[in-house]
Amino acid sequence: MSLFDDSPLQLPDAELELDAQWLDAATADSWLAELTAQVPWQQPQVQIYGRQLPVPRLLAWYGDAEASYRYSGLTHQPLPWTPLLASIRERVVQAVGQPLNAVLLNYYRDGQDSMGWHSDDEAALGTNPLIASLNLGGARRFDLRRRGQKRIEHSLVLQHGSLLVMRGPTQHHWQHQVAKTRSACAPRLNLTFRLIKPSP
Repeated sequence: MSLFDDSPLQLPDAELELDAQWLDAATADSWLAELTAQVPWQQPQVQIYGRQLPVPRLLAWYGDAEASYRYSGLTHQPLPWTPLLASIRERVVQAVGQPLNAVLLNYYRDGQDSMGWHSDDEAALGTNPLIASLNLGGARRFDLRRRGQKRIEHSLVLQHGSLLVMRGPTQHHWQHQVAKTRSACAPRLNLTFRLIKPSP
C-alpha cells in the first residue's frame, strides 16, 4: 500500500501523487523558519529574448558533490547538505522509495514571485524522472497543461506541509507552473528533490 493511495490524481500519461498532510504543522513550521533564515538565497539573472532579467524568486541548490545541474542556461554547483536538509532528504527518500541526490529550493516571497511553464526533462534527470516537491509556507496554485497546449487542464493548491510526487512519463507529456497572483499570500518555500544522473 502506498503512502499516497488515498489521493490519486488521474491525469492521462502522468503519474502524480499528492499527500496534502505529509508533515505535521509543527514540523512544517520549524523547517520553514530554519530554512528561510539559514539558506544563502540567490537571485540569478537569466537571458530572455535577448534581455538579462532576474529570476522571479529566490533559489538555492544543494546536493551530493557530483550533482551539478544545468537548466535555463544556468549551471548550478551544489552546496553541501546541511544537517536539516540531509534529514529531510532521508524522509522524502523513504516516502518515495528511490534515491535522491539533490534538491532545488525555491523561495516565493509574495504573489509576484513565480515559476513559468516548464517540464523537468533535462537529460541529467534520466528518462522518466521522479520529482518530489515539498511545500512549506503559504499555499499556492500549481497548474498543469499538456505540452504543446496553452489551456490549463488541471490545478492543485499546494498547502503547507504537502508532498507532491511526479514520476513516470509525466514530464514527457505535461508542463507545470506557479503563476503570479494578486491575491495576498504568505511566503512559500518549495523543495524539489531529484536524482541527477552522472554525465556519460
